[in-house]
Amino acid sequence: MIEEATSIVFVAIPTFRRTEQLARLLKSIQDQRAEAEAAHGIATVVLIVDNDPEQSARQPATEFGATYISQPERGLAAVRNTALTAASDARADALVFIDDDELPHPAWLTTLVGRWRRGGAEFVSGRVVSTFAYPLDPWIDAGGFFRRVEFSDDSAMRSAPTNNLLIDVDFVKRHGLRFDPDFALSGGEDIRLTSQAVAMGARIRAAPTAVIIDPVPAARATRGWVLRRAFRVGTTTARCSILLRRGGIERLVSRFGWLVSGIARVGAGLLRLLLGAVSHNIVHRARGSRLVARGAGMCAGAFGVRYREYQARHTAATAGTLG
Repeated sequence: MIEEATSIVFVAIPTFRRTEQLARLLKSIQDQRAEAEAAHGIATVVLIVDNDPEQSARQPATEFGATYISQPERGLAAVRNTALTAASDARADALVFIDDDELPHPAWLTTLVGRWRRGGAEFVSGRVVSTFAYPLDPWIDAGGFFRRVEFSDDSAMRSAPTNNLLIDVDFVKRHGLRFDPDFALSGGEDIRLTSQAVAMGARIRAAPTAVIIDPVPAARATRGWVLRRAFRVGTTTARCSILLRRGGIERLVSRFGWLVSGIARVGAGLLRLLLGAVSHNIVHRARGSRLVARGAGMCAGAFGVRYREYQARHTAATAGTLG
């Protein structure tokens, strides 16, 4: 079938010890594959890249007929690069990333592939919607911590996350693009690669009707977690931008610019916090806190600070294994 198809599309699922969620996703992707293949005359391959040294994802991958690769090197950069290599070696035309704890809406894959096959886009970014199976803290809701920027159909994007993204494999191969291992445990490796791609002439187009649902676990819906995430995003945003600059002088200027922007954001956040305290307004208090955390992260990123958000997950998993 692959030899006869017009295009080969890999659907890659990076995973780490989420076997139940992975099985749920693999089951939902079966219909997605059939629909996309019929609509576009493509062949699809589902690829599981397991970051667990114990290979816990092997069983669900085998059960659902997915291709399985173990990649024990810690961090998402190594996992995503493994997927890139596998797709390239198999002469795939496109590679779609989706996270192991997400669920696609109907026609998700068909929509992503359809936009890519129309041309004029080396990357196609779908929409991710967070959902909660419990009452969300009103402070978190007021702060908009889980609301993502919404792009209109086919609008251009300067970067994109990989939790709902189609990548043109040929473009990546021709430009030698890889996910930066320096972002392996901090996250942001996707923003780094896609912003590099845009600088090299790639076009990222939004496909908001290609929807993925992201069920947020209760452990992430805490004030501490969302503020740490805002700080981390600030650090990686600044670092990615600085690394795009060529030469020491340009990077120095960029560092200074991010430091100034971060300080300004912290100042604006503190003022909003004060306003919220005086007016007893939860929106001002929550969004002020978010501004402070993001701005502090930008300042830290200007100095090259790496906040390794994902290191704790691997350390805890290792301790659990050894224990």
